[in-house]
Amino acid sequence: MKIHEYQAKELLAAAGAPIPKHILVESAEQIGPAFDMLSQGGGVVIKAQVHAGGRGAGQLMGYPEKLGGVKFAPTREKAIAIGQAMLTHRLQTKQTGPGGVAIRKLIVQADAEPAKEYYVGMVLDRSLGMPVLMASAEGGMEIEEVAAKHPEKILKVAVNPDTGLRAYQAQRLAFELGFGNERVPQVTALLMAVSNVYFDKDASIVEINPLAVTKKGEVVVLDAKIDFDDNALFRHKDIQALRDIAEEDPTEVRAGNAHLNFIKLTGNIGCLVNGAGLAMATMDIIKYHGGEPANFLDVGGGVTADGAIEAFRIILDDPNVRGILVNIFGGIAKCDLIAEALVQAGREVGFKVPVVVRLEGTNSAKAREILAAAKNELPTLRTAADLTDAAKQVVAAAR
Repeated sequence: MKIHEYQAKELLAAAGAPIPKHILVESAEQIGPAFDMLSQGGGVVIKAQVHAGGRGAGQLMGYPEKLGGVKFAPTREKAIAIGQAMLTHRLQTKQTGPGGVAIRKLIVQADAEPAKEYYVGMVLDRSLGMPVLMASAEGGMEIEEVAAKHPEKILKVAVNPDTGLRAYQAQRLAFELGFGNERVPQVTALLMAVSNVYFDKDASIVEINPLAVTKKGEVVVLDAKIDFDDNALFRHKDIQALRDIAEEDPTEVRAGNAHLNFIKLTGNIGCLVNGAGLAMATMDIIKYHGGEPANFLDVGGGVTADGAIEAFRIILDDPNVRGILVNIFGGIAKCDLIAEALVQAGREVGFKVPVVVRLEGTNSAKAREILAAAKNELPTLRTAADLTDAAKQVVAAAR
């Protein structure tokens, strides 16, 4: 689960990290008063609150001037104009796709006057099997770019999940980043806050970019991103309350409500699979044979008729879909029960495009008999001998 920047900052602030003063606004009329409260004789920073990175380098779609989702406003009038533009234009970044995203919320943030910027992030390192705290003196840039061009500039500390980040580890990392004695205690406390939020809230990533040292010598979080492990949300009602469904794809929300794992893609071949690994393999083989997946849809190990029906409805609601590949390995749910669910789904939903089915596992022979018997009733339903055959069939049908 993703949250907004202002929410991430507030979680870090509650853990002891210093953040700039900011005010959340949802209309242009609120921007002027916010500017008056925060400018202190200078300007403010207007920041779009959307679930997408690269806001500063993005562009407001249809806006005649170069303007992204993060902009300094030196005057009250300029702040209102910038905020009005953001709230009335969609923002396009590298992460939003060509259609961009609507901006519904902004923060007006006091200008911290950064003198030097750093990067700090904590994430699971799967090669180590442990969380890793990363930091770099190259803040303000995309960490992937720094890692590609200057990997030696990224410092890493493996953190034992049983103990969390130890104070001596945070202190040593602060010194390695180049902080002097007068700032090391501030940075140490901030790094401990990052670790505490990561573990206490079951986060999948906690990222500060940039972490700034201001002209006054203060250490402050200028921007923050936190994502959470969906499987642990049942332990955190306070985090669940931060979810902003308006920022999520409506179809993905609908699928989640039906306990389906769904991600919309840009191709024309729908995928209905049980198991995330099998779904990845299915998408790979579709691409290998020249097709493009339209979605990732994992119905889980226990496929039911109701689940299959809703899955087909979701896939077929995409006007780009020209064919569907059903790739099921029967184990917990036996193949014959899955075949019966597919036939029922076809009767209720109506297969308007070719549906190629590959079933393997328990009772697969009986399942093929059920599908063969339904061919007259469901003429677009096809069976495949194996996964390669299924992929070739659906790619040809989609063309």
